[in-house]
Amino acid sequence: MATANTDHDDTDGGSVSHGARLRYSTSLVTQGTHRFFTLTMPSDVLAACCFASSREENPQTGFQRVLDSKRAQEIADYMDLGFGTIPSSIVLSAQPDANLQVLGRGKTIEFTFDPHSFLIIDGQHRVFGFSKAKTKLRVPVVIYNGLSKQQESRLFMDVNTKQRPVPNELLLDIKKLADAESDDEAMLRELFDAFGDDTDSPLVGLTSPAAKASGKLTRVTFNAAVRPVLSTFATTTASMIYPALKGYLKAFYRGLVSIDARDALVSPTVFRAIFEIFPDVAQRVVDRSGTTFGEMDFSDVLRPLFERIKVSRFHAPPKSHKDLAADMQKALRAGFQIG
Repeated sequence: MATANTDHDDTDGGSVSHGARLRYSTSLVTQGTHRFFTLTMPSDVLAACCFASSREENPQTGFQRVLDSKRAQEIADYMDLGFGTIPSSIVLSAQPDANLQVLGRGKTIEFTFDPHSFLIIDGQHRVFGFSKAKTKLRVPVVIYNGLSKQQESRLFMDVNTKQRPVPNELLLDIKKLADAESDDEAMLRELFDAFGDDTDSPLVGLTSPAAKASGKLTRVTFNAAVRPVLSTFATTTASMIYPALKGYLKAFYRGLVSIDARDALVSPTVFRAIFEIFPDVAQRVVDRSGTTFGEMDFSDVLRPLFERIKVSRFHAPPKSHKDLAADMQKALRAGFQIG
């Protein structure tokens, strides 16, 4: 059987024959009762000798998630564009097909190159992305050997419950530092910050920029609510949009206070519903008083809403913001008069 020393960056997974024996320099690490090998492998070699078993494919022994092709393609594009790095290790479990052997006083491992040499414990989308990419990278890998199916399943559970992803709130908060904002994201950041900093804002003291916090509004909720209404404005300048949104939100908050539901303002469902009806309310303001968009202009239009809607819809809002918005639209229409 052929043996190949593949500790070189120019290794081509497509040129290695199935059944070949491959060698890599490695380090043996002990953590508690677990021992594993750490090494690096060319991404295309890695992609060609690993597999993931999902519950859908193998209900008896599978435990991985179903692969998301779109997510894998995003990883491949990221690699091919050459913008960055993927330093986190792929976690594998050596299978019988690998026939993994330790050589040279534990400094080298050798295994059989086969599509089922290693089961992916963590990193299946990265590996799938590697298989789609044109670019080859040297990838950090952790290999466990001799695990039972039960141990593999427990390791999968540990990896996916002990480590936590970075919150979306924090990612949005640091996008400016990374110079990775889209135009809309930059505008939404300026608007969110303005609502949090302006002492005359109905949201002052009620925003949480980088993390979820009880009773406070996050960037994620704010962006989801406000992004759809940006197209309502002819301008793309946050400083010109903010006064209109502020006048509207102050008027809505005044209405919530009038029905003793002020805390509902920062409910994600309520907040998104508030902006779901913004274009309709703004159009009525324009029809009545032009484009001044003052707080009282919005209050005049919103008054019928708070006179007719059930207060319980704000204290215990439905799961869908669109359902609540439909109720508010109905209340608005009921109070609409021409004259």
